[in-house]
Amino acid sequence: MRLRSLIAGGILAAMASTAALPAFAEDSVYVPLFSYRTGPFAGSGIPIANGMSDYLTMLNERDGGINGVKINIEECETGYDTQKGVECYEQVKAKNPLVISPYSTGITLQVIPKAGVDKIPVLSMAYGLSAAAVGNVFPWVFNPPATYWDGASAIVADIARREGGLESLKGKKIGYIYLDAGYGKEAIPLLEDFSKQYGFELTLYPVPGKEMQNQSSQWLNVRRDRPDYMIMWGWGAMNPTAVKEAVKIRYPMDKFYGVWWSGGNDDAAAGGEDAKGYRTLNFHGVGSDYPVIQDIKKYVVDAGKSQVDPAKFADNLYNRGVYNSMLIAEGIRRAQELSGKKVIDATDMRAGLENLNVDEARLKEMGMEGFAGALKLSCSDHSGHHQVYVVEWDGKDWQKSGEWFSPMTEVVRPMLEKAAEEYKTANAPWPERTEPCLSN
Repeated sequence: MRLRSLIAGGILAAMASTAALPAFAEDSVYVPLFSYRTGPFAGSGIPIANGMSDYLTMLNERDGGINGVKINIEECETGYDTQKGVECYEQVKAKNPLVISPYSTGITLQVIPKAGVDKIPVLSMAYGLSAAAVGNVFPWVFNPPATYWDGASAIVADIARREGGLESLKGKKIGYIYLDAGYGKEAIPLLEDFSKQYGFELTLYPVPGKEMQNQSSQWLNVRRDRPDYMIMWGWGAMNPTAVKEAVKIRYPMDKFYGVWWSGGNDDAAAGGEDAKGYRTLNFHGVGSDYPVIQDIKKYVVDAGKSQVDPAKFADNLYNRGVYNSMLIAEGIRRAQELSGKKVIDATDMRAGLENLNVDEARLKEMGMEGFAGALKLSCSDHSGHHQVYVVEWDGKDWQKSGEWFSPMTEVVRPMLEKAAEEYKTANAPWPERTEPCLSN
């Protein structure tokens, strides 16, 4: 009797364990999306989450998935909290995810060492550890289309263009206001190096997370220091607060730059008409005038399958989420081509991302002509160091200001390679790459 009870108990336990796993269709792949719809960063997180989810949902509704394989989408709420993000990672790991998109530099830094061990690629799109662009050191981590160091170099390059050349930066003052966390600190080594190379004075204005909505002291210091230009690395509630404070001290808004994560519509709108001229970097189209965005509206938003507020549809950060999920979908498609399998696994996905080659013809086919530029990754280059452009706030919306231009890749790339080697040394023993390098 005791033996029968133990067997019965074991069967019930096995059934319970099986029931806890998601009931995915056989011809499907699992893509978790880390999101934050709550907390002080929700203002930035909500449009990103909506864009990411809606693009993948559109592929399911319009195309039946990717080459007949449906995408199982599941959000995990992190609140932009690193510990919660790591918990999300551990939760989804058991469900065989194809790729992890942490959507937080802090979370990304924590999961980078896990990626190669667990064999799950990490896609930190234009955020995270800049040195992860060096694929020979970080074979499981990808940060296209550009790194934070690319972004910082692009802002410096645009300032130099306006001033008459890099040599004209000598003697200038550049202020850097940033979220005092891994995200905000990531660009500092490059800016400090550039300040020495090009002779400008760099002044740092850290904003603790608990003070994002109370930056009066930082901006009083800005008014005292009178920097020629300001650069912002903000997120969530920090961005609109900084714009309002800049307006309050009458800082010249056309001299105020934000990285691409400081370019939400609500961020600039917080300053009203007085925020005209505020500038931010971008690497994708703004607005809804693209076939891909119209397909999302038709198949997802109008069909009641989106959480987006119709008034917020196709905002800048919403489109950022669309771009992020395009990378995921194209990684899946490329992995299918390389592996010859329809239902791929995470190892296949890693190879797909490493061999991404989204050319102009493919962009047009996806309805993204003019929405994004061509992108190609390789075994050694997991970023692509994509071109960017500047958008400027006109009081109501973002307008393109100038043409696409390249970051200072020739200067930045050797710095990234050096930083990657320093990461290896600091985290020794760091495993040498054994993953095969497939040909594009």
